[in-house]
Amino acid sequence: MQLIDPNHPAYRRLWVRIAIVAVCFGWATIEIIGGDPFWAVLSAAAGAYAFYMLFWTFNPQPEAVAPAVAPDADDEEEPAAPTSEKPSKDVQAE
Repeated sequence: MQLIDPNHPAYRRLWVRIAIVAVCFGWATIEIIGGDPFWAVLSAAAGAYAFYMLFWTFNPQPEAVAPAVAPDADDEEEPAAPTSEKPSKDVQAE
């Protein structure tokens, strides 16, 4: 089961990946200082997993850009010319 998708566009910038790992390990440090080893181990494990996924196995795929499709000349329709005349009441009733 993959918890972090390294191909997601949010992880393309280096500072984002560094911040995620730093926050996890920083929180583990706070938990160690606070005397709660259970949460410290969980935070450190999250940081280790984030480091593994975002640095060790990080291989970004280039973004696929779809080519712009130009409409064919045959498919284009002429826009209707605006008319200032109001339709007759018989046409409006239909």
